[in-house]
Amino acid sequence: MMEWYFALGFLLSLIVLFMGIGTPIALAFLAANVIGSWYFMGGQNGIIQLLNNGFGSLSKFSLVPIPLFLLMGELFFRSGLGMKMFNAIDQLMGKVPGRLSYVTVVGGTAFSTLSGSSMGSTALMGSLLVPEMTKRGYKKHMSIGPILGTGGLAIIIPPSALAVLLGTLAKIDIAQLLIAGIIPGLILALFYIITIWVRTRLDPDAAPVYELEPVPFLAKIKLVLTDIIPMVGVMVIIVMMMLSGLATPSESAAFGALGVIILGFVYRKMSWGVFTQSVSGALKVTLMAYLIVFGSATFSQLLAFSGASSGLIEWATSYDLAPIYMLLAMFGVLLLLGTFMEQISIMMLTVPFFFPLAETLGFDLIWFGIIILLALEISFTTPPFGLLLFVMKGVAPAGTSMREIYTAAIPYILCSMLLVALMIIYPPIATWLPGMIN
Repeated sequence: MMEWYFALGFLLSLIVLFMGIGTPIALAFLAANVIGSWYFMGGQNGIIQLLNNGFGSLSKFSLVPIPLFLLMGELFFRSGLGMKMFNAIDQLMGKVPGRLSYVTVVGGTAFSTLSGSSMGSTALMGSLLVPEMTKRGYKKHMSIGPILGTGGLAIIIPPSALAVLLGTLAKIDIAQLLIAGIIPGLILALFYIITIWVRTRLDPDAAPVYELEPVPFLAKIKLVLTDIIPMVGVMVIIVMMMLSGLATPSESAAFGALGVIILGFVYRKMSWGVFTQSVSGALKVTLMAYLIVFGSATFSQLLAFSGASSGLIEWATSYDLAPIYMLLAMFGVLLLLGTFMEQISIMMLTVPFFFPLAETLGFDLIWFGIIILLALEISFTTPPFGLLLFVMKGVAPAGTSMREIYTAAIPYILCSMLLVALMIIYPPIATWLPGMIN
């Protein structure tokens, strides 16, 4: 049998080779798995066994929330319900300095809970709000920064399709992982609001105040009741159903998608075209996610069969390092990978190693899962290759440089880092709500 480090190097080299020649990540893993199973598991019989195991991983009930959460987000985005909520929050804020930046955080946090997609959230807010803020005289860091930060909230605030995928790959309780992201997500949104407040005090010209048509008190009440509570209520019902044990994540996701469809009809925003476009968009991402689950499951089994997983864990735990240093090392690896890889690829590479190691070190796996999601959220906006940076470049006004986008992202990256530090110091930030389920 090949030494574990040679086996690990061989398998990772195959993946890098296939990705280097332009093969999509899911297919790169699949190709590497086929070659690895031929070598380690005895030729054709090994490939057949590996494929059978891979198809078995796709039949898990835990995967059902992914297409349903994606469908819910697509319906919310394409029906225009998201813009109704944004417009209502905008009118309620009044003549607050940096009003549109606050609208981005408050409205974006609510939108993130319903979209579950960081790229979708960033693309929507970037295309709609940045041109408006630019017209109002906002500096780039006040218009682009909050959108980049808030877009990443979709990763940790439920319903998050990426959290469902992480829970599936790591074989941890998905309901607890989803609920564990609520308090960290709200704290992060609060950090963003404080950041905006401080920057408007230090540089009032960064977000000039302008005249607005005053909204009567009764009109504000109507906006809250008609354009905000019904939308946010969908997310609250989903969370409460999971917290109370009335529904599984899959059932909650189905109720969420149904709730958005009903709201679409109530507000006369739903049409056959909106529905078919939403189903098509959700289907494309779902197929990619299922291919990823297939490739990751077979890759994990191949690592175990070749001895690479156990060898790596034994090697890592042989050093007399405190668990906190191992955690920081894993966090650093995720940030490093995030500078040149997208998040799903990072999960596929690291989950088979990190979660068994975290369990060996005695970490709470739900808490560790939120740390992983925060690391992925930070890497989404980490210069120079964070995906949200390029999404923002694509929707930002002409003439916006990547340097301006990088600069705008940095304060919000620091907010996320601060949240990670607080979670390490005080883990109940992530573990208290899931504990209520138990």
